[in-house]
Amino acid sequence: MSNQIETTFLVQLEDRDRQTVFWRAILVAPMVFFIASFAVDTWDSDWNTVTYGLFVLPVMLALAFRGTYPSYLLAFNKSFFELLNRVWAYITLLNDQYPSIEASDSVKITYPEINEGKTLSRGLPLIKWAMAIPLYIVGCFYALYAFLMLVLAWFNIIFNGNLPESCADVLVRTSQYWNRVYGYAVLLVTDEYPTFSL
Repeated sequence: MSNQIETTFLVQLEDRDRQTVFWRAILVAPMVFFIASFAVDTWDSDWNTVTYGLFVLPVMLALAFRGTYPSYLLAFNKSFFELLNRVWAYITLLNDQYPSIEASDSVKITYPEINEGKTLSRGLPLIKWAMAIPLYIVGCFYALYAFLMLVLAWFNIIFNGNLPESCADVLVRTSQYWNRVYGYAVLLVTDEYPTFSL
């Protein structure tokens, strides 16, 4: 099993719903408000904006002082991160399935095994965010490329009703890249440094 977060998206290439794609930014607004309700002071604090309501500081402290990842925080972070990815898959036009607040088959995220037998570093969680700065920089270039492909995909779906496979591939791989970075630097589920490649 990999020591990184692995993400699988349900991708719908053909027979797309053109109307929901055209109005996607408006249709997803209730889900965005729902997610924002988990982040206290979302509009005032940069840290909460980055973590999107995930429990990061309690996990960091538990790892640093106790050497364990609390199971209840892991369960919440897993579920909430999958919700974020379901909304993201809908926003990035990967499928027409409206994101559910419950688990669904549109996104499957597999986490590295975390248990008593496999311990995570105690000191690394305190500096992972800084060690990930090169990953963020590279990820910004990937995100720009993915945004251009998203615009191309949007026009293609509006006019043809199909999502080009090349656009879908870039959007999926960019999302997978960012999920690996989040798994390392934010969710703190692995000590293995993610690769820079898509």
